[in-house]
Amino acid sequence: MTTPAPDTDAILEFLFRLGQAQLACGEQTAQVELLLRRIASAYGMRRSRVVVFPTAVFVSLHDGTQERVTLAEGPTHRLRLDQIADVHALTQSAESADISARQGIERLSEILKKRARFGSAGSVVGHAILTLGLAMVLKPSLFNLLAAVVLGAIVGLLKLVNQNRPVLAVPTPVIAAALVSALVFLALKHGLPVDPTYVLVPPLVTFLPGAMLSLGMVELAYGDMVSGSSRLITGFVQLVLLAFGFAAGALLVGYAPNDLIEAAAKTEAFAWGSWGPWAAVFVFGLGVYVHFSAPQNSLWWVLLVVLAAFAAQRLATALLNSEVSGFFGMLVATPLGYLIQTKFRGPPAMVTFLPAFWLVVPGSLGLTSVTQLLSDRAAGIDGLVTVVFAITSIALGTLVGASLYKAVTEHFGWWRLQIGRVGSYVRRADRR
Repeated sequence: MTTPAPDTDAILEFLFRLGQAQLACGEQTAQVELLLRRIASAYGMRRSRVVVFPTAVFVSLHDGTQERVTLAEGPTHRLRLDQIADVHALTQSAESADISARQGIERLSEILKKRARFGSAGSVVGHAILTLGLAMVLKPSLFNLLAAVVLGAIVGLLKLVNQNRPVLAVPTPVIAAALVSALVFLALKHGLPVDPTYVLVPPLVTFLPGAMLSLGMVELAYGDMVSGSSRLITGFVQLVLLAFGFAAGALLVGYAPNDLIEAAAKTEAFAWGSWGPWAAVFVFGLGVYVHFSAPQNSLWWVLLVVLAAFAAQRLATALLNSEVSGFFGMLVATPLGYLIQTKFRGPPAMVTFLPAFWLVVPGSLGLTSVTQLLSDRAAGIDGLVTVVFAITSIALGTLVGASLYKAVTEHFGWWRLQIGRVGSYVRRADRR
């Protein structure tokens, strides 16, 4: 039997590792399959087969003598925004075979080991800032804002302690929810003016699976039934686990599960001016930039996309209703992210519209609905139905936004081609 080419093993390893990294970036499985097949062709492997699921990557290569097959597990954790940008740059280099497969493997290892730009302290502070921004969007009282900052820092510290530990990936959200719930109801028990409606959710926003649920709907729309269904089920289970953590934390300090919704303290909200919501979104975007270690020179791009999505969502809420507002938010954020990437040479689209996802997706609404199931089953089920419609609207907004960008760029590309042809014809005629 003929020994395969020396670089076949390296190409095979590079492909499945890059597939794992793309999944960790939050990319669709169909898009990952397409990217890996393109890269295999760029490295001379014309007969490649790739199947990607959220939890597994299958790659088959034929080097002309025999077929090599590998199976790898899915990603164990999500990547930061700076790592997402690095993976995107590496993928572009691999698509044109500008680097060897072994160099790609070494580069991937460097990316995965890369430290956060703002360090451990920046990660904790950034989480407190984004929690404050979301609490400001909800318009709570001054004491609730202070409580949100403290709880956001505590959750950020908990995430820091448990990072890079796959074994603790599942229990960490439950522990965080129980800790936040216990502290909030303990403060309420001692007479402090905190309102669980405004304080429970903001510190846990990075655990809410809104993006996962929306991506699951997108993949179902593309026909990826296995990937889409698995993401939806995983997202719903994560909501249930967070609700369980809330209930456990309340029970630890002597409150019943129905107190999660009904034990709100009477607090006076700030009389925000017209600038209030925009300042809140700015603070949220800044917190996301620091906590998720966004790449250099991306802050203003991130803020632009987040503010644009928020503006579109607010306008749609005023004219229509909140359930469909997510459609218009992502209809603006998705093409704007691609436009910044391709036309203005900004950060990858995933870096700019992921924060918009975290602001637009109705993760907090879904968590409230699941929590209500503990005390009011009818209200909880009704809320979950509302969440399904909201998530569907966001998924459709993402699909339509991406299709709109593709159609517009192809249309203008066709016109540029025709103008170029006319110019060439005129120049040839002048020479004659």
